[in-house]
Amino acid sequence: MKKIYWLTLLITLAACAAFVSPTLAQGPAGAPGAAKGGAPKGKGPTTNLPTQPTAVELPTLSAKITGPGPMYDSAVSQWPGRDVNFYKYETNEYFITGTANGKPYKTRLVVRQPSDKSKFSGLVIAESMHPAGNAHGFEYTSVYTMSSGHIAVEILTSGPSMPQSTNKERYADLTMSNDQVNEILAQAGALVKSPQGPLAGLPLRKMILFGTSASSAVLTAYLPAHMVYRTPDMKHIYDGFMPTSNGTNIQQVDVPMIQVPTQHEFENIGTTRQDGDAPGDQYRDYEFPAMGHLDAGHNEKRLPQSACVNPVSKFPMEAYMSVALHHLFQWVDKGIVPPKADRVLIDRNKNNDGSLMVLDAHGNPQGGIRNPYVDLPTMKFTARNTPAPVNGNALLCSLSAWITPIPKPELKKMYGSKANYVKKVDARLKELEKAGWSLPVYHELILADAQAVEF
Repeated sequence: MKKIYWLTLLITLAACAAFVSPTLAQGPAGAPGAAKGGAPKGKGPTTNLPTQPTAVELPTLSAKITGPGPMYDSAVSQWPGRDVNFYKYETNEYFITGTANGKPYKTRLVVRQPSDKSKFSGLVIAESMHPAGNAHGFEYTSVYTMSSGHIAVEILTSGPSMPQSTNKERYADLTMSNDQVNEILAQAGALVKSPQGPLAGLPLRKMILFGTSASSAVLTAYLPAHMVYRTPDMKHIYDGFMPTSNGTNIQQVDVPMIQVPTQHEFENIGTTRQDGDAPGDQYRDYEFPAMGHLDAGHNEKRLPQSACVNPVSKFPMEAYMSVALHHLFQWVDKGIVPPKADRVLIDRNKNNDGSLMVLDAHGNPQGGIRNPYVDLPTMKFTARNTPAPVNGNALLCSLSAWITPIPKPELKKMYGSKANYVKKVDARLKELEKAGWSLPVYHELILADAQAVEF
């Protein structure tokens, strides 16, 4: 079993390195929006789904797990000074057991929630833990999530190898197989919404499912199951979906979806699916120039600068993933239709500047949802870093972006002085916040980046 999961992990990470190519299928063959070839390999077959909406069986929830030994930490990348302690959040781990695809399973469920239950917003971001062992949904939105009182739920579906690698005794009897993933996601989600779940007694209104890169492929493979699986009271399990670091054309579903491809995905043009507002096609594509496939801003534990040849980009992916999450929550919870946005401009010509994108005079993408890092640039952002010859990390470096600073004399010509530059960034942030493309909770954090620029 352990060998199977390591093989699955390697396959999934290989897909991640390929940036979830648009050629991957997004559902069973013949499903709306599906590409040829069926569901993505290694994500669980969808051939045994019910033919009509069906309530899933609720798994059994354990008491809070307190040992033996420490809990596996899947969220090591958080904004410095803005972690769970700062926001007075607690992290609780549970085990859940049930039957999926006719076989028993046991997996872990992690809940990050306000210690003061009265602070809960009623909204939940759920995710399948990334096969590399990361809770990216929480990490990529943590400041917004916790400052808003949202709860983050993490479901292990990729096998126990990563938790067992740090604490074999605590996680010794976790077991699941790849063909159980969809049912586990459905059952765990239904449990979270139920009176028997870990949030029993809390006023949960809506829950969305988040995915990034390889876990985004897990999300898209789940969508056919979403169309038929229901809670015991025959309600939707997930009220919206947010696939990120993903440029595929994703099938339509009957709840809102916001997709966030990154600059890496624009190497393959990115999604051609158009925004929609009709029932069954509530969809937005949000593209943020300068955003790399992997958040390296607060990820030094996984990706130190020494692992890559070029200066690693510290673009704050979290600030802009959170914009998309905020709009999705407003959509599913209050029916507030989010704004549509321009896409990154594509010229399909690498011969002119080495990119399929249309680049500006500083080498950054034109179009998309603007931000101060490209509107008031101090550097060029390039996708795909290069691993260092010694102790390099080929996968993570290739998934990160890198920077080329604009020379200081040029910065002085562009902005006059550092004080004037910071003033411009502050004004631009206020404009973007008013338009809904930046969140006030990140204002001072982004402004700190401007204040750190050397002239």
